[in-house]
Amino acid sequence: MKEGLAPFAYEGETHETYYRVFGELEGRTRPPVVILHGGPGLTHDYTLPHADLANQSFPVVFYDQLGSGRSTHLREKPLSFWSIDLFLDELDNLVEHLGIQDEFHIVGQSWGGMMASEYVVRRHPRGLRRLVIEGSPADMVSWGRSFKALLEKFPQWVKDALAKGPSDREPYWNATLEFYKVHGCRLQPFPEDFIRTLEFKYGENGDRTVDGSHILKGWTIVDRLHDVDVPTLVVNGAYDIADDEVVKPYVENIPNSKWVKFDNSSHTPFWEEREKYMQVVGEFLAE
Repeated sequence: MKEGLAPFAYEGETHETYYRVFGELEGRTRPPVVILHGGPGLTHDYTLPHADLANQSFPVVFYDQLGSGRSTHLREKPLSFWSIDLFLDELDNLVEHLGIQDEFHIVGQSWGGMMASEYVVRRHPRGLRRLVIEGSPADMVSWGRSFKALLEKFPQWVKDALAKGPSDREPYWNATLEFYKVHGCRLQPFPEDFIRTLEFKYGENGDRTVDGSHILKGWTIVDRLHDVDVPTLVVNGAYDIADDEVVKPYVENIPNSKWVKFDNSSHTPFWEEREKYMQVVGEFLAE
C-alpha cells in the first residue's frame, strides 16, 4: 500500500488531497480503479473492502475529498466555494497526479456515484473505460422520499433525533447508527472502518463543512443521463436507501448499462456480501 498527498491548485490557493493506492500502478496489466466515497463530506475508510479488487490485478485508488478526512479542511470557506465542479477538478487533478488519465475505471458509492455521473456528463474524460454506480440516487427528490418512507418504521426517538440534526451530537449519532443497522450496513457489529468514516464527520471533532454546503439541494441528473457514454454497472441492495425506484433512472437512461441488486445487502454490499460483490464488479470491469 502506498499513500501520499496530491497538491491541488484551486482559485489561487494550493490544497492537498490524501490518497492511498493498493496494488502497483507501475507495470500494471489492468486499468486502475478510482473509488469515489459518499457524503458529501465522508471519507474513503468505509469503502476499503474495494482493495480486494487488487487481487484481480486492478490497482485501486482511494482518496479523501477536499474538506474531509486527511485532506485539507477549509472550515472558513463560504458556501459559494463548494460546488460539484470543485470536486470534479480535484478528481481530474488526482488522476493526472497519479499518471493514470489515459486509462482508468471509476466506482462511485452513494454521493460518489452521483459525482461520477456528473464527471462523465460534464467532462467526458477520455481515459475512463467503465463506471460502477453503487447505491446512488439520480435525483434528490426520490432519495428524500425513500429515506422518509424507510424512517417511518423506526421508533419516535430515532425520528426526533434525525429531524433535529447533528447539533445535538449524541442522540443524532445513536439514531444514525440505529437507522444504518438496517439500511446502511447490516454487517454487525459495524466494521471499524465504517465507524471511523462516521467519526470524521459526526464525531466530537468532526468536520461537517462540506455536508453543510448544500451542493446537492434540488439536484438531478435524470435528464442528462443519456450523455453517459461509458459502459455502466448500477448496483444497489434490497434494503438500500437507494431502493429500486431511486436507482432506476440510471438503468433506464444510460445507453449501455446493466443492473445488479444484492438481496442480502443495504447501502454497502461491499461489506455485506463482499465476496459476491467483488466477483460481480471485477467481472464487469474485466469485460
